Amino acid sequence: MTTQRTITFILNGHPASAQVGNHQNLVEVLQGQGLCGARESCAQGLCGCCTVIVDGKAVSGCLTLAPLIDGADVRTIEEPQAGSKDEHGLDAVQQAFIETGAFQCGFCTPGFVLMTRQLLDAHANPSEDEIRHYLAGNLCRCATYPEVVKAVRLAASKRKKAGKG
Repeated sequence: MTTQRTITFILNGHPASAQVGNHQNLVEVLQGQGLCGARESCAQGLCGCCTVIVDGKAVSGCLTLAPLIDGADVRTIEEPQAGSKDEHGLDAVQQAFIETGAFQCGFCTPGFVLMTRQLLDAHANPSEDEIRHYLAGNLCRCATYPEVVKAVRLAASKRKKAGKG
């Protein structure tokens, strides 16, 4: 017997609600809201593809039970970013990932972008070791790790020039 309940939360800055079962995870809720950036891949919280920011902290959407986000502030890759953007509406991190080719298939990219934003918010100019340590929970099957490190460094530089770092 599945018990359904209504939860309310802030989703990318806007009020949202969803009917959820006790067994549902955050990725399923986001997909029900029409957002597909967080993707369930390993279903064990090991790959980072389902990364979502909940109340300011990165979580694995595949392991976060939907009822637990009741009242939370949920931020996804689909959230428009404030600050410096290019002509396509991309922020410094997104621009850097494109310019360095820090993706191939793109499946892991949303998780890497969210984690890079969070890293650069905490450390404006991280070392290569800090970058690798911070992003260690994100896996890329296409092995674009050298390009990801370059993207983080480029994004840090772009943010500094824009006055955000």
